[in-house]
Amino acid sequence: MTTKITFLGSASAFYDDFDNYQSNILIEKNDRKLLLDCGTDIRFSLRDAGFKMTDITDLYISHAHADHIGGMECLGFIKKFTPGQEKPNLFVSSMIAKDLWDKSLAGGMESMQGDVADLSTYFNVKKIRPNGSFVWEGITFELVQVIHIMNGYVFVPSFGLMFTVSNGDTPVKIFWTSDTQHAPNQIMDFYKQADLIFQDCETSFKSGVHAHYDDLKTLPADIKDKMWLYHYNKGKSQSPMDDGFLGFIDCRQEFIFGE
Repeated sequence: MTTKITFLGSASAFYDDFDNYQSNILIEKNDRKLLLDCGTDIRFSLRDAGFKMTDITDLYISHAHADHIGGMECLGFIKKFTPGQEKPNLFVSSMIAKDLWDKSLAGGMESMQGDVADLSTYFNVKKIRPNGSFVWEGITFELVQVIHIMNGYVFVPSFGLMFTVSNGDTPVKIFWTSDTQHAPNQIMDFYKQADLIFQDCETSFKSGVHAHYDDLKTLPADIKDKMWLYHYNKGKSQSPMDDGFLGFIDCRQEFIFGE
C-alpha cells in the first residue's frame, strides 16, 4: 500500500498568476484523502490535480489564515448538500477550533434554513489537545507548534506536523512546518529528528512571519540536505540545490512512499 503526498500548490498566500496555487497538500492512502489545509483556491487546485471537493474524506487545519482555511466554507457546503456524501473528519488543535468557527467560518456558515449551524454541522470535529496527536490510516500525526505571528503580546496558534510513513522496509519521518518564522532555536530538534523536511520559505522581501531563503541558507548542511522548500514567491531567482537544499517544490509535485 502506498502513501502519496501531492502539493496541490507551492506558492505564497498572495501569488499573482495561475501557474501555481496556495500551498495546500493532499495525502492519499487506502482510498482516503486527507487535505492539509484548505485555502481559498482549493477548488481550482484540486481540479487541476484531477480531484473534486467531494473526494476529500479528511481535513487538517494548521492555522486560521485564508490561504489555509478560505475554502472550508465551500468544502463544508458541498460535502453536506451533495447526495451520498459524508461529513469529513476535521482534525484541528483545541487551541484553534473555537476561533476557527467564531471568528472565521460562522459568518457564512452559521445561518441555515430551519437550523442554526456550528462547526460540527459540517465536519466530524476531532480536537487535538496540546502535545497531542491524531491517527489517520495507520499514520500518527504529531502536532508541532511553530512561531508564525504574534497578535499584540501573544502568539497566534499555528501547528505543523511530524509523521512517519513507510517506504518499503524503511520508515521515513517527515516534518511539515506549515507557516513558520525562521526559528531554529525552537525547531532544530524537529529538524534533526526528521528524514525529510517540507519547509515554509519566502523568497522576496523579509516579512518577518515566514522563514526567508537567506536565513534558511545559514542552517547546517545536514539539515538543508533533507529540506524541500515551498510557499515561495513568484519570480524566485535563488538556486536551492547549489545552496545545499533538495530544491523548490513544484505545483502538483508528488512524493510517493511504498510499503
